[in-house]
Amino acid sequence: MRIRTVDGEGVRAYADGIGRVYTEAFTAPPWNEDPATAGRYAERLAADTARPGFRAGLALDEGGAVTGFAAAWTTPVPFPGDGTYGPVAEALGPDRVREWLCGALKVDELAVAPTARGTGTGGALLAAVTEDAPGGRCWLLSSLHAEAALRFYRRAGWQRVPAPVPGRAGLVVLLGPHHPAGAALPR
Repeated sequence: MRIRTVDGEGVRAYADGIGRVYTEAFTAPPWNEDPATAGRYAERLAADTARPGFRAGLALDEGGAVTGFAAAWTTPVPFPGDGTYGPVAEALGPDRVREWLCGALKVDELAVAPTARGTGTGGALLAAVTEDAPGGRCWLLSSLHAEAALRFYRRAGWQRVPAPVPGRAGLVVLLGPHHPAGAALPR
């Protein structure tokens, strides 16, 4: 396996493989995403490449096939209110959102093909997209129902913010291992 960091052009070149891995990862439990919706992820990702600070990491096997990917970008200032951003703001409050998340790197997606799990691919992808996060400030959302993902992030040094995000998905905010606010969180 090799990890390659790419920009928008690189994402477009590997769109089919990224879409395949996304579908394999997110149509399975605990995510149970609709396969038709999952199949359109590459289109959404293509639009995300225009976001400020966008970066992606690809895991490629010896034949060049995508076995995993991660995508991240800089969280806008002011903090958005659409999508999951609104419930995150409600959970954390305006001061913590401004201090912890605005201008920080948000890891939007991380997926590894079932055949590549347990090989260090996820950790390598996460490191590739967060290695130059501003001041170590990076964050992501996961679900309380994704127990394996939460164990993975905990092993990678990510800290869960003890403020549940409102909504049915059971989302939680995690701060990266070098995020300055992480030291104040309960372990």
